[in-house]
Amino acid sequence: MTRSKLRAAPVGWHSVTPRIVVRDARRLVDFVSYVFGATGAFQSMAPSILQIGDSKLMISEAGERDPHTAFLYVYVSDVTAAYRRAVEHGAHSIEPPLDTPYGDHRCMVEDSWGNTWQIASQRPPDGI
Repeated sequence: MTRSKLRAAPVGWHSVTPRIVVRDARRLVDFVSYVFGATGAFQSMAPSILQIGDSKLMISEAGERDPHTAFLYVYVSDVTAAYRRAVEHGAHSIEPPLDTPYGDHRCMVEDSWGNTWQIASQRPPDGI
C-alpha cells in the first residue's frame, strides 16, 4: 500500500484526539469513567485511552511531559445527572445546568486538575 493510501489515524479514531496530562492520572481516569460513563482502563506505562460516546480521550501521567489541562465540550444524554456526578466526585461548579439560546442544555464544571468540562445535550426544537 502506498503512503498516500494509508490512514493517518487508526481505525475507530477521529483526526483530532484530546489528550490531558496530569499528576495522578489514575484519579482522573476514575473521574471521567464515573461522570461520563467512559469505558477503558488506567494504563501506567502508556496513555490511558477512554471512550466517551463516539469519541476517544487520552489521559497521561505527568512526568516526561508537563501537565496540560483541557477545555472540553462533552455531549451526554442527561446533563443534570452528569453535573451531579461531577460535583459529587469533587468538581467545582462553574455554571449549573441551563438552556442556551443556541439550543443546548448545558452546564460547566472544573475538575480537581483544572480541566474545564462543558457538559451538554441538544434540546429538541420548540413545539416538539
